[in-house]
Amino acid sequence: MVNNNVYIAFQNNEDARPLIEAIEQDNSEARIEYYPAMVKIDAPGRLVIRRDTIEGLIGRDWDPQEIHVNLISLSGNVVEDEDQFALERGR
Repeated sequence: MVNNNVYIAFQNNEDARPLIEAIEQDNSEARIEYYPAMVKIDAPGRLVIRRDTIEGLIGRDWDPQEIHVNLISLSGNVVEDEDQFALERGR
């Protein structure tokens, strides 16, 4: 059986909370696991973090490159532009 899941892991801190909330809003199939120092999120096939969702949560402009500050690890093909950061498999 082939696993087409993608995942991303962030530090478990205040700066990562809007990222986690935005992922939860925009990815209905995402599964979020909380650990003491890390939050791991996986999803089948694709996971997206949208700039406009983050900006709505934090109340300021957000550059998708800011994701790297709290990023621990990821798995999947990275597809990014000025409006989103996405992980994909199987395309």
